[in-house]
This record gives sequence, C-alpha cells and structure tokens, in this order.
Amino acid sequence: MKFLRTLICAIGLASVSLVPAASAEDGKLGVVATFSIIGDFARVVGGDRIELRTLVGADSDAHVYEPRPADAIALARADVVLTNGLLFEGFMERLVEASGTTAEAAVLTKGANIVNDPEGGHYHYVDGKAIFHATPNDPHAWQSVANAQIYVRNIAEAFCKADTAGCDTYRANAEAYQKQLIELDADIKKAIADIPEDRRVAVVAHNAFRYFERDYGIQFLSPQGISTESEASAADVAALIREIREKRAAAVFAENISDARLVEQIASEAGLTLGGTLYSDALSPEGGPAANYLDMMRHNVGTLVTAINGE
Repeated sequence: MKFLRTLICAIGLASVSLVPAASAEDGKLGVVATFSIIGDFARVVGGDRIELRTLVGADSDAHVYEPRPADAIALARADVVLTNGLLFEGFMERLVEASGTTAEAAVLTKGANIVNDPEGGHYHYVDGKAIFHATPNDPHAWQSVANAQIYVRNIAEAFCKADTAGCDTYRANAEAYQKQLIELDADIKKAIADIPEDRRVAVVAHNAFRYFERDYGIQFLSPQGISTESEASAADVAALIREIREKRAAAVFAENISDARLVEQIASEAGLTLGGTLYSDALSPEGGPAANYLDMMRHNVGTLVTAINGE
C-alpha cells in the first residue's frame, strides 16, 4: 500500500506541474513499453508517429525492477501500453492500479508459441520483498524470432486501434521489419548448423533461453530458474557442475543483466572458460553490441558459435 500511496501522491502533484502529454501536444501517439526489447519493436513499428517511453532500460533487469513515481505518471499520460505478459513484468499490476491509466493495453505474447515452465513459477520484487508468482509458462518468448514476429504484429494492431490515421504506416513498417526477422531466423539456423551436434550445450546465468533452445537446437544449462530473483544454492551449483560434465557443455556465458561472479565460479569449477556475454532480457545501450533486437540476436549467435567452436 505504501507503494500505491507514494505513486498516487506523485501523480496528483504532477497533474498540476507537468506539461501535457506528448500525444496531446504534438499529435504523436504516446506509447509506454515495459522494457528495452519491446521498446525497440515499438520504435521500429511506430517510427516518427509515436512518442516512446521505456520503463526498464538497457542492461536493466525487469525481474527485479522497482517502479518509480515517474513511471506511473508516464502510464497515466499514455495512449498505448505495451507489455510482454506471462507475469514477466511483476510490477505492472500495481503500477497500472496506481496510475489510473485508461491507455489501450497490449499483451504482446498473445498468439505466440509459448513454452511451458516445469518450475511452475518465478519470483519478483514487490516493495522490496521477493514474492513468488505461480505461472505455467516461460515469459522469455522474444528469444524465438518466430515469436518476435508475433510481437511486431500485435504492436501494429495496437497502434492501429489507437491511431487509425496512422494505420497504413504502422502496418507498412511492421511488414518491412517482418522481412528482416525472417532473414534473421534463417541466418541463425544456418549459423547453428556449423556447430557439431555433440557440442551444442552451453551454460548461462538464468534460464532465459529455452525458446532459443527449442527453435535452434542449443541446450542451455543454468543454476537459476526463469527469474534472476531465484537464488542458486550450493547444492544447485554442485548438481549443475555434474550435469555440465555429463553433457560435456562446451562453454559458459555471462548475461548482461546479471552479476558474472556465479557463472565465473561455475566455469572455474567445471574447467571451462567464460565464453563472453549474452543478452537475455535487455538490450545494450546505444553504441553497444546489442542496441536493437536484430543486433542482439546476431551478437548472441556469433558469441555462441565462436566460443563453442573454440574459434
């Protein structure tokens, strides 16, 4: 309740002092995306017709994100809110309630090919405490390029619903981007084909790559579940080391949103070297190797192939 009171108070003050929303001021569609990967999709589809705000930015972890009053203000002023769904953004229900937003909300995993989560759920921070959210599904659906195409389609439809005058532009942008995604998907499959089948096992910090595993044939082992908030015990790490040896994992990778110390320890104990950094739940900042979704996926594939093949 403290969270809600703080945000509601902030919104009340902001209504007196802030300038009007971008959509009301210059005719642009006011869009809020929950995290950087969705923000990139929105930028491509919306182009110059939208004013975009992304809540969880580059190199930041949505699993443990604590919303700020400015986030509630952004939702209150938005025309469209884009979310991943599948309980990935554990903060969104409280944030929507606090903001009182009337924006069109689009869940971008609607219609996507979803992976079941055998762990049955994951953790998020709520007012500084780790809260377990039961869910039967893995939320990291964007790690499948085929699913990314669904995200883009859903964004175009949400923008069309909120801004009918710009619909032709949104659909044209989405169609052009879909062609790039189809090419990306083919390139990933071709690159993975160059890895010998008996070496297609890698280790990552948390279990964010099961869609990539399903679509492209790299098996990922991890000490954590699908949320970075879950903690790996000493027994978990010991069991993982045994599994790495049994399955002859070829490389260990850090993630941009996670502290690398645990995977460095695992690599050392397993007799492997760190093969580089993969981008799982967030893009890199501008100028980095994964500043957009296309670059993120190509970077991840290149890093996997180079490390696993020992190039």
